[in-house]
Amino acid sequence: MSVTAAQRRRDQLKEFLRAKREALTPADVGMPAAGRRRTPGLRREEVAVLAGVGVSWYTWLEQGRDIKVSDAVLDAVARALLLDEAERAHLYVLAGLNPPDPAGQPGAPVSDQLRAVLDAWLPNPAHVLDRHYNLVAMNAASRTVFGYDDDVRNCMVAFFTHPIYRSRFTVWHEFAPDMVADFRASAARYPDDPVFGRIADELRAASPDFAELWARPDVRSRSQGVKAITHPEAGKLVFAYSLFRLPDRADLNVVLHTPDPATDTKEKVERLVLVHPG
Repeated sequence: MSVTAAQRRRDQLKEFLRAKREALTPADVGMPAAGRRRTPGLRREEVAVLAGVGVSWYTWLEQGRDIKVSDAVLDAVARALLLDEAERAHLYVLAGLNPPDPAGQPGAPVSDQLRAVLDAWLPNPAHVLDRHYNLVAMNAASRTVFGYDDDVRNCMVAFFTHPIYRSRFTVWHEFAPDMVADFRASAARYPDDPVFGRIADELRAASPDFAELWARPDVRSRSQGVKAITHPEAGKLVFAYSLFRLPDRADLNVVLHTPDPATDTKEKVERLVLVHPG
């Protein structure tokens, strides 16, 4: 008989769990040593106690049996075995479930390496948004092209309420439905995050345009598209944009803009950045 993909996955799960359990000592998890041990690492019963699951159930899991598992139980096992984020995601995959997003540490500072990427993208605009559309980092071109000032903290709020930022979008009314539909999709991915609801409530009260669009059921996920910008000095600018989620920081999205080669945007942006270097 040929081995199925599910069987191979369970075999890998068995090896992975055993290796992680045997790599730990009782002291690692705050438990007494409880005498001499014939085998290295924690006992299965100890992992079960730490995870708050039955000994038989954990034993079946480590034996690679075909049993039902839930996100909550896998998270408990991951905590018991002191798995890091990558190992936790691997545990999900081996158990046949979709791994959770690697949330990183929401609110943590943007790394120097990521800031260097934004600066290396000059003279083209590049910036970083968190999952709530807060603007957390940008290069000089992004500030100049889009009119970011100290009042622009959240791009979703600014898109509907900030006169300078809003006026930069040449076809604002065509772009707005995609913005709101993307925001709704993001909110659905994080149902336990109350910040999305607070932002939506604020905007419904402040912007009839947002309130009308929010009342629709539209959902879209934007990863690329085109932005037409009307700049007070440079005139019309057209960019293709691409949005990338960082593998180890799912709370952040990097937005890179590339001038449309069919326009004179590239030359205009280069001149703008020379005039406004920071």
